[in-house]
Amino acid sequence: MSTVLVVEDDANIARALLVNLRARGYRALHAPDGTRALDLAAHEHPDVILLDLGLPDVSGLTVIRGIRGWSRVPILIVSARQESASKIEALDAGADDYVTKPFAMDELLARLRAALRRGTPEQAEAAITTADGRLEIDLAAKRVRVAGTPVSLTPTEWLLVEQFARNPERLLSQTELLHAVWGPEYGRETNYLRVYLSQLRQKLEVDGSRPRYLITELGMGYRFTPSAP
Repeated sequence: MSTVLVVEDDANIARALLVNLRARGYRALHAPDGTRALDLAAHEHPDVILLDLGLPDVSGLTVIRGIRGWSRVPILIVSARQESASKIEALDAGADDYVTKPFAMDELLARLRAALRRGTPEQAEAAITTADGRLEIDLAAKRVRVAGTPVSLTPTEWLLVEQFARNPERLLSQTELLHAVWGPEYGRETNYLRVYLSQLRQKLEVDGSRPRYLITELGMGYRFTPSAP
């Protein structure tokens, strides 16, 4: 079941969207303002976001930029603003698509399905295996195997593994990981990373005290190195 976050301050429009989404089998969440939207995005990890630009507290552009600081979730703008400048500004800020109000529900749902398809890992990147063949991470199935044996991970451990698997060989800063896993309000709790990386190394590495895959870059962050021999 895909989760859709509806960010809309107009109660009638929000109700219509939620009813239609739930009737079609989606898990639909509602945020009436930007602050609530950022909170739900961080803690519920929706698969797609429907976002109005005219919100009562902060602008929709602020919400886009806040989410894009730590997530690539598809964002579909649903707004009454029809001028080209608003569309360009939203797309440049990181939105994936733009639908103007009033909208046809069938068209909006088709755009939503397209956004979900774009947000689904392609087969080529849906699974990653380390060079030695020992560690397998299946993003589509949300499953990890070590030497062919399934490994049980906590939800937080999986979110960390997912970030590493989507960014192999790339240095991920401590702040970037904290934002992606715990939310945008986290940035200094580096002890969280130390604890969870230690747990993951015990589960995934040959020797947790001498990691080959999950490497610490002192003072900067962490790197996943599936090419390690």
